Amino acid sequence: MHPRDQTIFALSSGRLPSAIAMVRVSGPRASLVLTTLAGKLPAPRQTSRRLLRDSAGQQIDDAVVLWFPGPGSATGEDVAEFHVHGGRAVLAALLAAISEIPNTRAAEPGEFTRRAFENGKLDLVEAEGLDDLIHADTERQRRQALRQLQGLLGDRARDWRERIIEASALIEAGIDFSDEGDVPAELRAPAVKAIEALHDEIAKALAAQGHSERLRDGLVVAIAGEPNVGKSTLMNQLARRDVAIVSPHAGTTRDVIEVQLDLDGYPVTVIDTAGIRETDDPIEQEGVRRARARADDADLVLWLVDGKSAVDPATKSRNRPGPVWIVRNKIDLGAGGVQSEFRISASRGDGIPELVESLVKFAADFFGTTEGALVTRARQRDLLSRAAGSLRRSLELVEDGEELAAEELRTAAYALGRLLGRVDVEDVLGAIFQKFCIGK
Repeated sequence: MHPRDQTIFALSSGRLPSAIAMVRVSGPRASLVLTTLAGKLPAPRQTSRRLLRDSAGQQIDDAVVLWFPGPGSATGEDVAEFHVHGGRAVLAALLAAISEIPNTRAAEPGEFTRRAFENGKLDLVEAEGLDDLIHADTERQRRQALRQLQGLLGDRARDWRERIIEASALIEAGIDFSDEGDVPAELRAPAVKAIEALHDEIAKALAAQGHSERLRDGLVVAIAGEPNVGKSTLMNQLARRDVAIVSPHAGTTRDVIEVQLDLDGYPVTVIDTAGIRETDDPIEQEGVRRARARADDADLVLWLVDGKSAVDPATKSRNRPGPVWIVRNKIDLGAGGVQSEFRISASRGDGIPELVESLVKFAADFFGTTEGALVTRARQRDLLSRAAGSLRRSLELVEDGEELAAEELRTAAYALGRLLGRVDVEDVLGAIFQKFCIGK
């Protein structure tokens, strides 16, 4: 039996126990599941209170049920929903009763969304937006994901693809009438104009993105420096809770500690690294190696110094492509030290608001303007780049060979079809939908 002929079910609400739990059923046997457990089908898209019973007639729960006949449902198939009390025993009994019905099975991660995609309820870009929306931790991530879910890029890509196909039709018509004098030139001129406009639009969309793709993953800030200069204390100040052990003994932090922050809607991962120094301890040596590696990969390094710091921070950032901020800690102790850009007392909180404000400004500059961003994933950027490249090559070839230009246009349309998930995307579907949670 083909997987799409099977009826799937899953808990589609949050972790148990909860006040209400929602179980979703999708597939050709959704109506049978609903009538078996609830007695009869309710009116479409209207809530109905029913006493659910299993196949032996035992009561399961007093629940609310809904019926969404396909194709007018979220997945495009027949869909039933059971809203029951959110106890583990209630859910276990309900899922057991559903599984007793032939040709029903528990859903795999992302399978509801994949069926919605396969039934034309959303394109692949919208599915990626839904995944981003589920995993959004900050307000700016949420807004960007919602724009994708609402079809911001998909609508533009569909329009671009249709216009490419129209231009291609003109070019190929010129080939068909190549023996009729001025006809090919008359057809070629509007096609070239359309291709130039398309190339400029796609190139502009690609150039305007900045770091919008990175908004999904966030900005990475590493706190680095010598041992016992207050790195863990600063980490706790930024996180506003104790996430790192603070000790007067050097070498307390042996591994990399990470915490995710929301700074004015920007996702920021702050890394507390092991103190960088020469040591004979093999465990601490590994911690120092990891600290240096993470600092090198970070988008921004906060290099902490105090009055006793002897290492010139410039020597630690000589090979780094990204910026390094020198942060002078322990100003409450009054000792001098290396010239710094920021002066703080991590233990008392002095200077922390100013440092956070600067981090927010850095994040705003780093991510750029994302409100109108079209591209949010590397897959999308790659396919748009391919389409733009094919359009550019078609313009270069159209005077010398219309057949070659037409082939490049077909390649551009194909790239946009892959972007939307309408052609040859089986190799990427599993990778995308398996990241969804079960029940979505």
